[in-house]
Amino acid sequence: MKNLPAYIVLLPLCSALLSLALSKIHKHLGRDVVFGALVGSLVLSVVQLVRVIQNGPIHYIFGGYKIPYGIEFSVDTINAVIVIMVCMLGVLSCMFAFNFDKNGDALQVGGAYTMHALLVLGMVGMTMTGDVFNLYVFLEITSLTAYCLIAMGGSRGIVSAFRYLLVGTVAATFYLLGVGILYSVTGTLNMSDMAACLKQGNNDSAMLMAMMFLISAFGIKMALFPFHGWQPSAYTHAHTGARPLIAGAMGKIPAYAMFRYLYCIYGKDFKYFRYVLLIIGVISVCGMIYGSVRAMAQKDIRKVLAYSSVAQIGYISLGFAIGSPLALAGAFLHMLGHAFMKGGLFFAAGAISWKYGTFDLNDFGRIYKRMPFTAGLLTVGALSMIGIPPTVGFFSKWYLACGAAQTHEYVYIFVLVLSSLLNAVYFFKVIEKVFVQADKNRKPLHPEGKGVTEAPITIMIPVVTCILMILLLGVFNVKVIDILLISLKGVAL
Repeated sequence: MKNLPAYIVLLPLCSALLSLALSKIHKHLGRDVVFGALVGSLVLSVVQLVRVIQNGPIHYIFGGYKIPYGIEFSVDTINAVIVIMVCMLGVLSCMFAFNFDKNGDALQVGGAYTMHALLVLGMVGMTMTGDVFNLYVFLEITSLTAYCLIAMGGSRGIVSAFRYLLVGTVAATFYLLGVGILYSVTGTLNMSDMAACLKQGNNDSAMLMAMMFLISAFGIKMALFPFHGWQPSAYTHAHTGARPLIAGAMGKIPAYAMFRYLYCIYGKDFKYFRYVLLIIGVISVCGMIYGSVRAMAQKDIRKVLAYSSVAQIGYISLGFAIGSPLALAGAFLHMLGHAFMKGGLFFAAGAISWKYGTFDLNDFGRIYKRMPFTAGLLTVGALSMIGIPPTVGFFSKWYLACGAAQTHEYVYIFVLVLSSLLNAVYFFKVIEKVFVQADKNRKPLHPEGKGVTEAPITIMIPVVTCILMILLLGVFNVKVIDILLISLKGVAL
């Protein structure tokens, strides 16, 4: 059972290596292998979570070399849950992509699914690794595959991918600079060993400089304001099949890595810890307002959701900035909830696009008449983004507010409420387009959409699954929070 972390990573790796070759035999054979491997990783990740809850954290060292020389995978309750989230979105996105690969040749189809598997591999590896340089390796795997999947979205996708490549290179440079400084101070790359060395506090100024580089690197990768410039176009023009995975999961993994550096490696005893949290808090507040205001002005639902993500990432980093147990637990609940909220909304938008060939909100007029089930699911996702009970969006914001009250940060509570009201403005605009706005005479643009009430089942299953997860995380929020609080004991303020 201790080998579970390795198996979860190896399955998508092997499928990625096989996908291109098998696609030459049959266009969809490589796709099926990738899908099966991702399902296998999802099953193993669930088994891994059960094992961690029952027996405690898993520490797997590749090659049997002892720490600090060996490369370690360290799995606790929090990152075990995040791995499940990534694998689930990977499976659902792969299924969703089945409907958008019919016109591609074997190389295009095989390449897309190879990148899909490697993207899941990179995110899972970043989540479980216990080595700071190994985290960089998985970060680059994630980034390179994301560049490819965004570029596959057409001519605009190529421009968006190049823009992301430029800022991603800056982020990678910042990360290596930060790690280099920490290595010069501690002499180790293992996270646990590094944390033990940093507790001695021998060189606070160098540690602060390293932290600034690392926060900037993760801020770029998670599209935290003001490092978000690459995100809206990337989310808008990415490969349709991969867009929900990129938007739903990719920004959460650097956020988790930021948490590990802040609270697990540096720790609350670091001399400048409170000042760093204050900076993150101010940036988060600005992002929550800015992202919401920009989303209000968009007419393309993909850009509405993209700018909304700038605000939602701000909620997560705000929880890190507050630092109280409830705030950190609320941040992780929002991380999980937002992954399924944003994934579900992109799946629903993709279902409408599959039938009508548009993402323009002006073309959504009273679309519930033709796609009532999709319209209902999209509405539930939008209500969760606003924060309406019993969805997870309400409870994650509630715990963030309670956490802010614990530390008497009442300004943060005000911003949480204000941002939620702004969310209501632009998501109710979407709901209005779907249910109220006058209909237009238009025929389905997709050749298979004519006369079809809803999108195919391989599109609807991902939508339904994400919306169910939104509701389940909301209904069982107390149990989830209790598990998170146990895991956060000792690291929170």
